[in-house]
Amino acid sequence: MSVYVGIDVHRKRSQVAVVAEDGTVQLNKNTVNGTEPLLRLIGDLPAGTPVAFEAAFGWGWLLRLLEDYGFEPHLVHPLRCKAIASARLKNDKVDAATLAQLLRADLLPEAQLAPAEVRQLRALLRHRISLVRLGTQQRNRIHAVVADFGFDRSGSYLSGPGRGWLAGLDLPAVSREVVADCLAVIGGLAPVTGRIDGELRAHAKADPRVKVLTALPGAVQFTALVMVAEIGDITRFGSARKLASQSGLTPAVRGSDRTVRHGHISKMACAGGTVPLHRPGGVRWRWLEDSICTGVS
Repeated sequence: MSVYVGIDVHRKRSQVAVVAEDGTVQLNKNTVNGTEPLLRLIGDLPAGTPVAFEAAFGWGWLLRLLEDYGFEPHLVHPLRCKAIASARLKNDKVDAATLAQLLRADLLPEAQLAPAEVRQLRALLRHRISLVRLGTQQRNRIHAVVADFGFDRSGSYLSGPGRGWLAGLDLPAVSREVVADCLAVIGGLAPVTGRIDGELRAHAKADPRVKVLTALPGAVQFTALVMVAEIGDITRFGSARKLASQSGLTPAVRGSDRTVRHGHISKMACAGGTVPLHRPGGVRWRWLEDSICTGVS
């Protein structure tokens, strides 16, 4: 008889439920995270047993464990798992059992599980973007401090003349310290982002898809590489319309009876997808961070 496993994953402990083909819950236990504790619960199950788990914080170790021991992993999209989100009785036992039951009934809202090399490329791209954002925060902080004392400069604050201009300003000691610290952070980020850029250029040159995508308006080499990494295997989309929908480029629709309203682009992506900030033409990309898809790769 086939069995189905649902795992409610948390940082230190997880709830594991095993459901039989007829819907009977055979096991529903809480265990500490780790290879040995988990295998004590499901290690005797046959190879190929399907296992469902949500795209929660730090799920990568579980995926690798399941793949190494021959299980069939299914990543769940939390936002679309309505049966869990709307349940009146909600606890770890119920959540784990519900995941297993949805998997048994083939009603599980799944997210893409990209290959390891794609997940690593996404991690590198997202790391670079986070560092660039940090540098932008420091630049904005310098502008705010300077503006607070009525100073302004049309050119860059970080060029040679710009830094000389900053050094000559009459600022209080604490404000001067803030500016100096921001400049130090920006200077420390430069060699790190430079090294990462070299790695990404090597990735881009080795991928012929990047060259094709740079023909798009606004798609430079880095943007093209982001698109390749976030889309992954494009053959999983049946049409361009489905790709646009997954990327959050389709308009939001609110319809009732004969009234239909179309809103702005949805910006809602499947786990592991991207959220476009602007429509193609001048395309910029960011990811679902600190949200229901936290940790999804």
